[in-house]
Amino acid sequence: MKVLIVDDENLALLKLEKLLHSQGGLGFPIQVIGAYQNPYAALEAVGQEAPDVAFLDIEMPEFSGFELAEQLLEIHPQMHVVFVTAYQDFAVKAFEVNALDYLLKPVHPSRLAVTLDRIGRFSLLDSANAAEEQTGEAILCCLQSLHYRDREGRPQFFRWKTLKAPELFAYLIYNRDKMVSKQTLIDLLWPEQDMKKATTQLHTAIYQIRQMIKASGLQLQIKYHDEGYRLVWGQVALDVDIWENSLRAAPPVTPETLPRHLLTLDMYAGDYLEEHRYIWAAPEQERIRLLWLKYAKPVAECHVRLGQHAEAAKLYQQMIGRLPYLEDGYLGLMKMYAELHNSTEVRRLYQQLTDVFEGEYDMTPSEETTAWYQEWEQAVASGA
Repeated sequence: MKVLIVDDENLALLKLEKLLHSQGGLGFPIQVIGAYQNPYAALEAVGQEAPDVAFLDIEMPEFSGFELAEQLLEIHPQMHVVFVTAYQDFAVKAFEVNALDYLLKPVHPSRLAVTLDRIGRFSLLDSANAAEEQTGEAILCCLQSLHYRDREGRPQFFRWKTLKAPELFAYLIYNRDKMVSKQTLIDLLWPEQDMKKATTQLHTAIYQIRQMIKASGLQLQIKYHDEGYRLVWGQVALDVDIWENSLRAAPPVTPETLPRHLLTLDMYAGDYLEEHRYIWAAPEQERIRLLWLKYAKPVAECHVRLGQHAEAAKLYQQMIGRLPYLEDGYLGLMKMYAELHNSTEVRRLYQQLTDVFEGEYDMTPSEETTAWYQEWEQAVASGA
């Protein structure tokens, strides 16, 4: 990993360079190709050295780290940027300029390790995308929305003329290599139409899908036989299959394997056909969402053990957002805040859990969760 550092204070430069060299066990060496107090020298160096990441101080007299980042990225767009600042208030703006992360001064070694892990994870993701490009295999995508990535890995979207054609295509993908009767498709998509009109609509949609397959170059075929249709699968990968295979091949979650697991979580672009809201897709969406939950929980717990509370909180909030009717996200976050002695957040989350369960689902929190919360309240009241 080639690293560039810019800070107008020489002592800060020396400290960060020393910290970077002290980081071990990352699976890749760190080479500091330049440590500059002068931002113009950094601009000259970035074009020659092509660093993987630049650590930039935000408060500098010549021009701010934000301005420097914009100019550096114009020269080398593939570079990651990490801002270093003494002020928490700059954090939001740091992400507005597409920074990978930010570090608060004085930089702590464990927090720096999190940043380097994140950079390594994005490098793995870039390598995975490059490998996909080399295989020349297109990827059909159903996570979040129905689209595909071409042989160069670029996302491509189908241009449908009707609303039913994409739903029919999605249903055939779900039942790939299986014969689906014409009557089943009509009952699913055109239940209120008379048979003649529904059959015409079905034929029109099938024609559209065949045209889309041809235009996209995807190795798929729709076969008609015995009053039914079958989507014949060729040399096309499916993002859902890729993600589930990654889950099955994953090692146990440990601090050492955490970057590998974060890469797998990044592959989860969204819930199954989330943007389309197809009623028939709900069971499959729930199945895959629960797989994600089962996988995300130990990752969040590992973050907590490592003291990476912001990363853990983000995952727990995703659990609440995706599965608001399950307690896992609420309880994990409450326990983390309890360890941090943040009573306000624990009480707020328990109230949120109670309100959502009662208001949306007409149920109450489980006895186990209620018992844990009451024991925690008693411990707080007693000063334990």
